[in-house]
Amino acid sequence: MYTDIQRERPDSGNILTHPDYIDGNPDLIKPKKLLNPVKASKSHQELHRELLMNHKRGLGMESKPELQRVLEHRRRNQLIRQKKEEEEAKKLQSPFEKELLKRHQRLDQLEKEQEKQEDHAPEFIKVKENLRRTSTVTGDEKAA
Repeated sequence: MYTDIQRERPDSGNILTHPDYIDGNPDLIKPKKLLNPVKASKSHQELHRELLMNHKRGLGMESKPELQRVLEHRRRNQLIRQKKEEEEAKKLQSPFEKELLKRHQRLDQLEKEQEKQEDHAPEFIKVKENLRRTSTVTGDEKAA
């Protein structure tokens, strides 16, 4: 009984109407379907082609494109080479270079200690040193 009601009821709830050009009248111009600008773009087509190829190969969505994989591999190899070269350069330092480095570090350490001592000196000593410097500079200028 329910199936009879469904068959008899016309499809009045359908909003879309059937187009007139289906009648087969050869005099009518049939409209062309509009192109989707996203699907028509070159980048979309390339991406779609790559996805299809990956699907055919059995690669998942998680895998990266071949170009990206190659570039990452090159970057990784380049970083490894740089680290190796730096380590070799450190290992191949001559005794002279090592001694120079030690002296440089000692001088830096002495300069830091002097700065610390100057920071702990009382204010009047710093002012007195500044006055001596200015007095010698002005005395030299007067003599010239």
